[in-house]
Amino acid sequence: MSFKDLKKQSSLGSLTSKLVKEVEKQNNTGGGADDRLWKPEMDKTGNGYAVIRFLPAPEGEDLPWVKLFSHAFQGPGGWYIENSLTTIGGKDPVGELNRELWNSGSEANKEIVRKQKRKLSFYANIYVVQDKANPQNEGKVFLYKFGKKIFDKIMEAMQPEFEDETPINPFDFWQGANFKLKLKKVAGYWNYDSSEFDRPSALLDDDDALEGIWKQQHSLTAFTADDQFKSYDDLKKRLDYVLGNKAQARQEAQETEYDNYATQETKRVSEEEVMQKLEDSYKASKSAPESTSSVDDAGEDEDPMKYFSRLADS
Repeated sequence: MSFKDLKKQSSLGSLTSKLVKEVEKQNNTGGGADDRLWKPEMDKTGNGYAVIRFLPAPEGEDLPWVKLFSHAFQGPGGWYIENSLTTIGGKDPVGELNRELWNSGSEANKEIVRKQKRKLSFYANIYVVQDKANPQNEGKVFLYKFGKKIFDKIMEAMQPEFEDETPINPFDFWQGANFKLKLKKVAGYWNYDSSEFDRPSALLDDDDALEGIWKQQHSLTAFTADDQFKSYDDLKKRLDYVLGNKAQARQEAQETEYDNYATQETKRVSEEEVMQKLEDSYKASKSAPESTSSVDDAGEDEDPMKYFSRLADS
């Protein structure tokens, strides 16, 4: 921009408008967010609506979605915001601590566990069919981050509950279906219960155009690559620092071995049963007591940006 143009925009007041729009954009995306990610927006009435299409697995990958476990909580030493090693089948220090606290039987400890439980997120590639809040997104490919409730709707479409319902693959270009995302706020949380799949139909009639969309997709396996996770030791150091009990944590780690715990696990409630009664595919878990379901239910489908913003304000 030249100095002359700068002066011209100043006289028109367009710079102020531009800056305001940029601030709003950063607020909506969390600031510095991945511009590959799409998210719905609410209107002034507190509702949101968009039509998206879940896309097939990217070239060279097996699944059209990826799941990721993470933790986000605050302690005396600051924030702990990290991906959980349980995503890739590893031991995670927060998970081990949560098991110990929950199995203590103390209600106070169980409340701590609820605050620092795992959060389950899914990522998939989508094609934006309709987005009135941001029409510039229409006809483009994005990554979409969503929670268990939307994933459940996907599974319900693939495995209908009733015999008169025909299963569909929502990720199929030709036999899939558009997803009508209906967003509203319930008890302070973003709620997607009214969202639904449309009738099956081809996304586009032009296979060349579909192939072009397919080649625009983003890698999903990149979310679970090794470089997305810190080592167990690094996570443990960070956890100790956040909780403000480094010396005590080191001593407990020396006195208690994980393997000793594992040998008695059949008599105790595992992390997956208590903390993540979200993962139907976890076949090794035992039946969880019904009284523990509340640990995972609250806030699971809260908008991610709202979730972290609420944490920051607390």
